[in-house]
Order: sequence, then structure tokens, then C-alpha cells
Amino acid sequence: MAYDGRVLRIALQNYETDRARHEAELEERRSAIFARQPRLKEIDAELRRTMSRILSQALRRGTDPVPAIEALRDENMSLQEERRRLLSDMGLPEDALENKPLCALCGDTGYRGGMMCRCLRDYYAREQKKELSKLLDVGNQSFETFSLEWYSEEDDSNVGISPRENMDWVCRTCKRFAENFDGESGNLLFCGAPGLGKTHLSAAIAREVADCGWSVVYDTANHIFERFEAQKFGRDDDAENDVNRVLHCDLLILDDLGTEMTTNFVQSALYQIVNTRLMERRSTLISTNLMVHEISNRYSEQIASRIEGEYRVLPFFGEDIRKLKRNR
Repeated sequence: MAYDGRVLRIALQNYETDRARHEAELEERRSAIFARQPRLKEIDAELRRTMSRILSQALRRGTDPVPAIEALRDENMSLQEERRRLLSDMGLPEDALENKPLCALCGDTGYRGGMMCRCLRDYYAREQKKELSKLLDVGNQSFETFSLEWYSEEDDSNVGISPRENMDWVCRTCKRFAENFDGESGNLLFCGAPGLGKTHLSAAIAREVADCGWSVVYDTANHIFERFEAQKFGRDDDAENDVNRVLHCDLLILDDLGTEMTTNFVQSALYQIVNTRLMERRSTLISTNLMVHEISNRYSEQIASRIEGEYRVLPFFGEDIRKLKRNR
């Protein structure tokens, strides 16, 4: 699983902020309890000293430490019992003075067994959704809000099925792709005229995949090619990071392919994106208003061959939904 460095840094900052707030709240709670019952503060200090003495006895050489350790252990148990009784008299649980981590799995370290813990992945997923929301309406555009009512039930004579039947299949295919995403889930090509739901389903996939902690980058073809150009000519210090995000994220959603001016540089950048991600077995979703044969005519044979051979084509056809909504 690849992580977007910029998003991860923000997630870690928020994680550390919440952990520090949790520790501060513990100290405030402890201070308030000690103020009500000063003896508890004395017991807390004595328990700390007792543990230190037990360790010292265990490490001492030349004498048998067992009797001293047993005596210190009994003292420790007596102090703990007194603490429990005092807390109970105050109507507090016996662990009221203990630091209980927000995450029991990793103890608030963020990592477990050399891997990122689920708690930190949740922070990452939330931050990534915020990033996606800058360009996509991931809050409202989901599989649940995708409606087939805007697609005609009358068969299209050119393809032999109705727009609604086709979009039902497209939506189910997208949902399976998102639900079963594992970083090597293959590639999708959305093609068709504007206003047919390509952006909605792109947002739905991005939302589902990001919620599972995978790194998702959504951007328009125009902007991506601009960042590649800036990186090549050293025009922007952040361009290198942006290019790396595009090439190595778990899922790239490249929108509006075909709206850019097709230059030799654009051809080269698109080939680099498509080829690199195929070689690294990273999933890509390309959305375009072009039809498949137009991709072949517009771009190089190498690009067209890789897209046609390695991408599952999902055609969008029907009436422009934006116009239908305006006229309703």
C-alpha cells in the first residue's frame, strides 16, 4: 500500500495533536483527583518508587534478591489496594488514574508489528477524503446517490441495449471494482459524452477506495500534464512530489483526457503515466469524452495499445443529465 507523503504528514500532525490532548486531559484529571484526595498522590509516588526498587533488587548481584523482591511486591499490592479503596470511596473506577491509550492495539504509537495501525490509517483516510473533496463531491456523489432514473429505458439502436440497462451494468462494475480494490485491481476507462455520470462514479469509487486507506489521486489531465512539464523544466519545487504522487499512488483517477492540447510532451507524459503504472501494477481510472477509436487517432499507437489492451472499457451513453435536471 502506497501512502501520499503530503497527506500522511497532515494525518500524523493531527494524530499527534489528539494524542497530546488526550495526555493533557489525563494530567488534568489526575490533578483534580489528587486535589480531592492528597493521599492518592502520595500512593502514586510510592508505587513509582516501589517499582524502581523492585528492578534494582532484581539486578543486584552477589545476593539473593528473591526475599527482597517478594517484600517489595507485597508492599506494592498493599498500596494498590489502598488506592482502589480511596478511589471507590470517591465514586471513581479503580483505573481512574491510569493512562488508557486511545488505541489499545498500538498503544497510541500509530504502528503495530512494523505496519501502520488501523487508528493511524483512519486519520490518513479522513485527510485523503478532504484532499479529494477539493476537486470531487465525495460527500454527496456515492453509489447510494447514483440514480438510474435519468437514463432512458428505450433501446439504443446503435448498441442494442437501453442507456439504463447499460448504466446499471456500469454502476455494478464500478461498485465491485471499489469494494474489492486491493491495489492491483486493474484499470478502467470511462468514455462518453459529458453529463452522463462519469464524474459521479469516479467520486464514488474514490470515496470507497480512500475509506479503506488506499492512496487515491484525482486530477484533470490538463493539470497533471502541467505538473509534469513543471517538473521537467524545474519551474516548481513541489512538481517532483506531484509527479511522484501521480505515478505511484494506489489509484489514479485521470479526468478529462482529451481536453488538453496534444503535443509531443503530452504524448510522452501520458505514455510515462500509463506505462509506469502498468509496470508497477497500480490501478488507473481514465475518464474521457473521447470514444475508444478517437483515443487511437489522437494518441500514439503505444499509448492506445496499452489502454485498449489493459483497461476495461465502460461506455457511457444517453441524454445529458445536467440538461435533463435543468429542464425538469
